[in-house]
Amino acid sequence: SPRGLDKWLPAIWLTANSKNGISSHELARSLGITQKSAWFVLHRIRLAMQTGTFEKLSGEVEVDETFVGGKAINMHKADRARKIKSTGTGARTPVLGMIERGGKVRAEVIPDTKGKTLKPRIHAAVETGSAVYTDKHASYNGLGEDYSHEVVDHAETYVNGRIHTNGIENFWSLLKRGLHGTYVSVDPEHLFRYLDERVFTYNLRDRTDYGRFEAVLRAVAGRRLTYAEVIGQR
Repeated sequence: SPRGLDKWLPAIWLTANSKNGISSHELARSLGITQKSAWFVLHRIRLAMQTGTFEKLSGEVEVDETFVGGKAINMHKADRARKIKSTGTGARTPVLGMIERGGKVRAEVIPDTKGKTLKPRIHAAVETGSAVYTDKHASYNGLGEDYSHEVVDHAETYVNGRIHTNGIENFWSLLKRGLHGTYVSVDPEHLFRYLDERVFTYNLRDRTDYGRFEAVLRAVAGRRLTYAEVIGQR
């Protein structure tokens, strides 16, 4: 990078330790660089925060899906037409999340919330025989063949003993607080990078500020992202 460590190190520290994220405008003011440069810096840091693992979740696992994005009625006409056409979900992007109670969370952007989309991802991420808790969404039907599948009907109650999805719903609230409060609007094509950031900071929530900072530094090697790739020009 043409930028020195006097810019990169504080940028990494601020990104890793901002509870609700830090906007490119705020980072630009803090570092004395342009907003465009700060935006690119943030996306490169988010790439370092991207975690991939073959280790499966186990024990008690909560699974839920949500939609991210503003209401179409509040968008500019051009943005509304572009986003609705590009996502096919009424300007909202579906996201699947799973959390191991007492452990880590995983989240990813998905094309839709159909069973053929959700169930393969759950099988790939959750160890067979685990206790899986979901809501009554029909796409989860059939999970009982490989898991101890328990369902909570939110039309009746949100908690039935140990049967609930409060853990993953808490993560959704943290995610959306940052997306709507800090970033205001996130394009669907970039949403997965913001998910990587929030998953990373949530999973390392018990570490110190320096611990999270160090974890990002250890992950930067070999991860290169060009500006053309970020804006979709490969």
